[in-house]
Amino acid sequence: MDFYHLPLSAPCQSIRLLAKALGLHLNLKEVDLLKGEHLKPEFLKINPQHTVPTLVDNDFVLWESRAILTYLCEKYGKNDGLYPKDPKKRAVVNQRLYFDMGTLYQRFSQAFYPVMMEGKELNPELVVKLDEALEFLESFLDKTPFAAGDKLTVADFSLLTSITTIDVTAGHDLSKYANIQRWYSQLQESVAGHQDICVEGAIQFRDSFNPINK
Repeated sequence: MDFYHLPLSAPCQSIRLLAKALGLHLNLKEVDLLKGEHLKPEFLKINPQHTVPTLVDNDFVLWESRAILTYLCEKYGKNDGLYPKDPKKRAVVNQRLYFDMGTLYQRFSQAFYPVMMEGKELNPELVVKLDEALEFLESFLDKTPFAAGDKLTVADFSLLTSITTIDVTAGHDLSKYANIQRWYSQLQESVAGHQDICVEGAIQFRDSFNPINK
């Protein structure tokens, strides 16, 4: 499988973590968005929306990281442990994936992208919105040891890459979130590839743009 990605991207990192967990080989093809490589004709033929991550599995092409996560689980998972078939359990996993995309990571990007990419001052109101999203995650983890239940799922992979980016790239203080800290520490130790893929990628992200002045 060809995997078009950017190492500093949290959504791209989540696919690489899952591939490790499933024992899948990805033919990594880096696409440098900063150099406009995603707008080249050869990539536009693959993905006219010109986004990463993009997966090419023989004649099947898919983008959007959360869609890729669930596709890989359904096609290549040896069981349904990471993406349960039970409708209610799967619904919770899906909700957490959508929460990550539409609330947590979105609020991180709204708060910190203008600082990193445009050199603007950090907007305290947007930081408050990010903290609200973190409080939501804190409440999820107050009820269950993992993001979507009693066992590790693809929701944890997606949220782990976001939290690592919020922590390492932005240096945002997570110390007041005891449940997130407990979960984060556990996954840092147990998820294969976290250091090499997530932490190193987050450092690269941090070092590629303007420093964050709080």
